[in-house]
Amino acid sequence: MILHRRTALLCGAASLASACLPVAATRDRGAPALGPEFRPQPNADYDAWVAAFRDRARVAGITETTLARGFEGQGFLPGVVDRDRNQTEFRRTTEDYLALVASEEDIALGRSRVGPVRPVLADIERATGVDADVLAAIWGVETRFGTRLGEIPVISATSTLAWEGRRGRFFEAQLLAALRIVQTGDTTPDRMTGSWAGAMGHTQLMPTVYQDYAVDFRGDGRRDIWSDDPTDALASTANYLVRYNWRRGEPWGMEVHLPDGFDTSATGRRNRRSVAEWRAASVRRASGGPVPDHGAAAIHAPAGPRGPAWILYRNFDAILRYNPSTNYGIGIGHMADRLAGGGPLSRGFGPDETGLTQDQRRDLQQRLSDAGFDTGTPDGVFGRRTEAAIRAFQQARGLPVTGVASPELLAMLR
Repeated sequence: MILHRRTALLCGAASLASACLPVAATRDRGAPALGPEFRPQPNADYDAWVAAFRDRARVAGITETTLARGFEGQGFLPGVVDRDRNQTEFRRTTEDYLALVASEEDIALGRSRVGPVRPVLADIERATGVDADVLAAIWGVETRFGTRLGEIPVISATSTLAWEGRRGRFFEAQLLAALRIVQTGDTTPDRMTGSWAGAMGHTQLMPTVYQDYAVDFRGDGRRDIWSDDPTDALASTANYLVRYNWRRGEPWGMEVHLPDGFDTSATGRRNRRSVAEWRAASVRRASGGPVPDHGAAAIHAPAGPRGPAWILYRNFDAILRYNPSTNYGIGIGHMADRLAGGGPLSRGFGPDETGLTQDQRRDLQQRLSDAGFDTGTPDGVFGRRTEAAIRAFQQARGLPVTGVASPELLAMLR
């Protein structure tokens, strides 16, 4: 395995950490069982690819014993190929993204799940400088605080995607890394499960990232990111963020208020300015007072000067090395603030292109479901299920079938 100097320091600093750590509550076992498309199925071309791969793996240092253990019971997963070929890039608004990953329900769950692991989060923060609530927020956004780790076998998933070929080189590297993890004894093939793309554990590390950055913070001889105890996963994520220049003692960002008439062309992650310049432009903390100076910073204002806005410091860039989406970074930051005891956003986003606010969109979803047109959980985010419910309602009422929400449609349901 690749062991960075920072990794070694983490292991040393953690020798006494979490000795009496209360293990987090077990994950939600109520998730639906995997469908047949995520169970191995016969595929002669895949089998031929695996046979050729075995030769390359031996050259790369994978033993025959590891290959036999690693591929036992594994196989071609058609569902993984389908997911890879049919990824739909939904360009969610910041408002929708926050509703999906940092709802009040998510925050309540987070506070209950994070409480028992506060001591170890504090130990990790002391060892690395990475903010404990940011780590907890990554845990929350990635796997809903360990309740949705993913049950797909990583060796099957990565070998299937390596065979499929669209990103063959990348996934073959992930497969080799997964086999090395088995070879070093950190886990077994049957415990190495994750997402359809091979992301693993409480904070969804890809096998190569695990290989380079995972740490044994509990000091039990294994880097275990899959157990009900999230300690090693949280510490490994901290190690990764430190590698990408997390600055100890500095915030990721914070909510700010912009003055009316603020020039929104000055916003965006690449438009960094000194805090003195932002202060001169009348940017103030949402909680009141001047914006603190932590070096050059950017402003994110997705709804204009009257909506929610944030000042983004350098630690925001470290978060984006985990996932390059600005919405992801805002979701992590906002969740971290709420887990630390902060309140909801001080400003709303206002009506969307349908003319409805998020509260009205939730109301519309609830009323459609109450009328027998199922929209799922009312979250204020419109997707295919809500659109289908609107279409069914419009058809039942003899209205033009558009699938588009409106204030008039909401009024009909009241």
